[in-house]
Amino acid sequence: MDENVTPQQSEPAAANKPPSKAKYRRRRLCAILVILLLVWWFNNYTLRTTKVKLTSPKIKEKVRIAVISDLHASTFGISNRTVFRRIDKYSPDLVFILGDMYTTGSREGLKQRPVDLAEDIVDAGYPVYFVPGEHDYDPEYLSSLRKAGAKVMNYKSEDIDIGKNKLTVYGIDNVYYSDTFDLRNEFRLDRSRYNILLAHIPNYEKFALFGADLTLCGDTHGNMMQLPFDLGPVYDSDSHDWFPQFGKSPKKVYDKGVFPYNSGNMFITSGIGDSPFPIRFNNRPEVVIIDISPE
Repeated sequence: MDENVTPQQSEPAAANKPPSKAKYRRRRLCAILVILLLVWWFNNYTLRTTKVKLTSPKIKEKVRIAVISDLHASTFGISNRTVFRRIDKYSPDLVFILGDMYTTGSREGLKQRPVDLAEDIVDAGYPVYFVPGEHDYDPEYLSSLRKAGAKVMNYKSEDIDIGKNKLTVYGIDNVYYSDTFDLRNEFRLDRSRYNILLAHIPNYEKFALFGADLTLCGDTHGNMMQLPFDLGPVYDSDSHDWFPQFGKSPKKVYDKGVFPYNSGNMFITSGIGDSPFPIRFNNRPEVVIIDISPE
């Protein structure tokens, strides 16, 4: 006679056991690290387009300017191709490069990258004007830029006619400013023309005194890390203050963006690269497109 045998249920396999608290913690830690890595990559290695609109009674028809600065060419940085495509997309009338396109001590291959970028832009038909910063002032490098077709504006000026517009571009190569610095001793502005000053390092008071219609600067990198809600930089590299826009005596910080003065505006770009470390936050690399329209 057959016996009915009820098989004994085996214990659940180890694989079906719920993960331990330690495993949950490890998974959460890995997820947090991945998110932080993506946030870091997005803030340091993706390129945004910053659009600025200005007006002037001196402008008869719209002029479009592209501005790039502070590439600090590196092996893993934003590529020339990406930067060029972003400029080419907007078909500017003029392209201004504001210095520090490589870092002092870089190998020759990296120093060549901004020269190649300038050549690509010139070959596409866009006039390029360049001022050096404190890193990229090497005479051989400047000579290479000239051969590539860029106009190196180290204390030079040039009149430019774009359609019905009459512009003058001025460029300086200062890496420091004395107390007696006064551009009125070097240049005389023709107030009938729209005057643009290119300078790597910002100097708001002195540039306001000079009085160009538009002054373009770089150097600050937007002070790298910006607080949300337009609360300013975490650290101001000029005054060496943490959270300079807070406290009892908040300071005016010339970090990035438009800063008006009586006869015009100073604009500071936060640039493209990082120096000395890639620690940008809420302050992505940028190509700037400035449209100047009739008032």
